[in-house]
Amino acid sequence: MIERHRVTHAQWVPTHFIRMLKLPPEARTRHDLSSLKAVWHAAAPCPIPVKEAMIDWWGPIVHEYYAGTEGNSFHAINAAEWLTHKGSVGRNLTTITHICDEDGNEVPPRTEGAIYFEAPGGGRTFVYHNDPEKTAEGTNRHGWTTLGDVGWMDEEGYLYLTDRKSFMIISGGVNIYPAEIENLLVTHPKVADVAVIGAPNDEMGEEVVAVVQPRDMGDAGAALAAELTEFARAHLSHVKAPRRVDFRAELPRHDTGKLYKRLLRDEYWGKAPVTGAPAPDRPATGQAA
Repeated sequence: MIERHRVTHAQWVPTHFIRMLKLPPEARTRHDLSSLKAVWHAAAPCPIPVKEAMIDWWGPIVHEYYAGTEGNSFHAINAAEWLTHKGSVGRNLTTITHICDEDGNEVPPRTEGAIYFEAPGGGRTFVYHNDPEKTAEGTNRHGWTTLGDVGWMDEEGYLYLTDRKSFMIISGGVNIYPAEIENLLVTHPKVADVAVIGAPNDEMGEEVVAVVQPRDMGDAGAALAAELTEFARAHLSHVKAPRRVDFRAELPRHDTGKLYKRLLRDEYWGKAPVTGAPAPDRPATGQAA
């Protein structure tokens, strides 16, 4: 479509990049993409190796922004900036960003915490319609507002996202953020898509579960589960490696590429029927030690 319509500007989500990068080389190189002048991505974290590969492929035209429909901030970063601040979603162009501890106190640069935004002049940036309780939950004692994300800032004001606070897994008293695990597993050549969630565990409270969409569903089973677990252990702390790997033919994503992680989490916590599981005669789960 880019070649046919000579597209110059386009917006993407990281899932698009991942799927394109996993196409055979001949499929990626046979089209003329020279019309592209600027592309932007947002809506989900983009693994560093994926963005590096896209810039290598399309050139320094791959830009990024981070914002919410609440309109309380807008961060942006161009390709040149990103190459010197890899992993960042940029600096705030509209309001003031603060990283805070659990008591609402601002923390030093490179310290992880809840991300809050201060409106210029101290005014409120938004309210949730007919939901004063949710509005209050998203506002701290300074009047700063949050989207519920966790991250840190460097000394230059570049923001780096860790994950959404609501996605955090607490296993044996250890805080684990799924995005780091997802960003690694999705780079495995046999993985098309992945979501990492916390599932109930009698001993640990929660356990790390990777729900994987393999590139070939025929690979689903204990052998691939073990391979992915070892891949995670080779690059991450062992506590972050999945204790369980389940397989799905497709993950619940919106057409825009947004993952409905809550639907998956609800299944594992018994709040919704399990759907989309492989047929009974196909290995669906691999247990990790």
